[in-house]
This record gives sequence, C-alpha cells and structure tokens, in this order.
Amino acid sequence: MSVQDMLEELKNFDTPTITNVVATYPESPLCLGLYNPWSENWYTDQTIRCMYPALGRRAGYAVTCVYGLPDPDYSRLSFIDVLEAMEASPRPTVLVIQQKFPPDIAGKVGLAGGNMVSAMKALGCVGLVSNGPSRDLDEIREMDFQYLLSGVTAGHGAMAVQAVNVPVSVGGMDVAPGELIHMDENGACKFPADQLEAVLKNARALQQEEAARMSALQAAKSAAELRAIFGGHSYGDDDE
Repeated sequence: MSVQDMLEELKNFDTPTITNVVATYPESPLCLGLYNPWSENWYTDQTIRCMYPALGRRAGYAVTCVYGLPDPDYSRLSFIDVLEAMEASPRPTVLVIQQKFPPDIAGKVGLAGGNMVSAMKALGCVGLVSNGPSRDLDEIREMDFQYLLSGVTAGHGAMAVQAVNVPVSVGGMDVAPGELIHMDENGACKFPADQLEAVLKNARALQQEEAARMSALQAAKSAAELRAIFGGHSYGDDDE
C-alpha cells in the first residue's frame, strides 16, 4: 500500500482505537508502546472539543505554528509562512496552532476563519487542532474541514505568528512538525510518521479482536460468562 492509501484507511478507525495501539495498553501484544501512556503528552485532554462530529475522522502530517499578540520587536512571520510550510509538507496536513495569548483575552481569540481555512484547504490541509477558540463555524462546516478547539467566539483583535514548524503543546498533546495526527470527536493523538504501517496493521487486528469480544459480551447471560470473556484483559483478572 502507498502512504496515501494507508492514511486513507486510517480513517476507518476511531481515535481511541489508534491510542490503544500506540500506547494505552503497553502490556497488550497489539500495543506498540510508543510512549509512557501517562507521563508523555501524546493525546489531547478534555479542554479540546470536536466542532463537527458528523464530519468524521481525519489523519495527516502535523504542520505547527504559534500565535500571540503582535510584538514590536519581532514581525518577521505571517500566515503566508504557515501556508508555505504546508506546501512543503507531505499531504494531507493537519495544522496544530498553539495560542499564546494573555489569560484575560485567551478565550476571546476567534483565530481561524473562512479565509484562512480556504487557503489551507487549497494546500491539502484537512483539519485544525488548537488550544484556543476559533470562529466561522457555519462557513467551515460547508468546507468539510475538521475543527478541534477549546471553543468558539465571534471576533478577535490584532494577532501575529510567532513561530512556524516548531514543537508545540496543545490541549495536553505535544506535537513536533511531521508527526502524524489522528483526530475525531474523541479528540486527537499523535505518533511518529515512520510508525504508520505498524499502527495501521495493529489497528486492523485490534478492531477484529474487539468486535469479537463485544459480540460475546452482548450475548453473555451471567457474570461468570463475562468474567471468562474478560479474562486476561485489563477489565478482568490478570490470571484468567
């Protein structure tokens, strides 16, 4: 399979399935154990919400940037530099924006909107993850573009790009440029791009395993049957 085919197939799995094979269950033979599940910041927390659950899953290469208030001592970068980073990246991309605004205005920065997303889509971007709000939900929904944000707000004031393609931290997830992002209504997670084939292979196997287990659970008639089905799983007894 080509990389593009694998990225497309990755959308057959929800983000919790991806987290399960990336790091959640390090004792499982289907878990790659790429991170310590608690001590490393590899998936988003509850502060990030999916704006368009009905639009479904997205997967792509991370392009990152930092936004904040204009700095009179630094004005070298603009949104065009972000777009150029997208153009240079493998596609599809997911833009990960760390917003660094003072606390008194951080919840009022409707950062991205219809114009920015239109330009991003033209260069193969399929979604945005940010630790702050955005706006133009009605326009963006029609573009089939996924938003994972802290919330929404209608306006903003002056703002500026402070860095492009640097490590960022967004909603409990640390992201480096070029890492792969998987995102859906549950949130987002990341993993190294060179692990794509392994993640996909294990996600296929896990999906089959869990489908069989859930079918058996739903057909069970007693706690004893449920105990037997869960034996050896984190929900059950380790020695069964």
